[in-house]
Amino acid sequence: MTQETTTLDLGPQTRILARLADGVRDDRLADPTPCPDLAVRNLLGHLTGLAVAFRDAARKDLGPTTDTSPEASVPDVGPGWREELAKVLGELADAWREPDAWTGMTRAGGIDLPGAVAGAVVADELVIHGWDLARATGQEYAPDPAALQAAYGLLAAAAAEEPDRDAGMFGTVVPVPADAPLLERAVGLSGRDPGWTRTA
Repeated sequence: MTQETTTLDLGPQTRILARLADGVRDDRLADPTPCPDLAVRNLLGHLTGLAVAFRDAARKDLGPTTDTSPEASVPDVGPGWREELAKVLGELADAWREPDAWTGMTRAGGIDLPGAVAGAVVADELVIHGWDLARATGQEYAPDPAALQAAYGLLAAAAAEEPDRDAGMFGTVVPVPADAPLLERAVGLSGRDPGWTRTA
């Protein structure tokens, strides 16, 4: 997968995600999400873990946080999770503002990859999981346009390389009309049904 070496300010998208998380009521933590087998609390735990992992990937601070596969365990949240998530999302955005984060090689989820690709991956994670969280908790969602464009570019490239995929980083592509909004097209490319609701 070829990615341009460019930088993207993840701050706008991390702030959107932090606001969504802050709007999650405690009585919704056990609700289902568009991510199979993950309740809201597990999705929030995953977001916290990935923020730490990709913060450290940006810093090239490789170790346990960047070596662990996201499938290694089902994440969860504990007391003070809102403050912790907001903190690590802010650190994530700061780390990716450094030009060096986008150059050379790094590691995330136990996979070695170029910094520019890792930046696109984390943009995708933030955008798509923002949609997951908003849908699961009944909140309005409009992602940062630049992050959405980066996520769509990554997802479209992955779909072009593996048109018949049924496993791996992304699920099977869900067909979406070509004239659908960009977010819906990105959601479909990620293997999710844009029409998902919490009663589905």
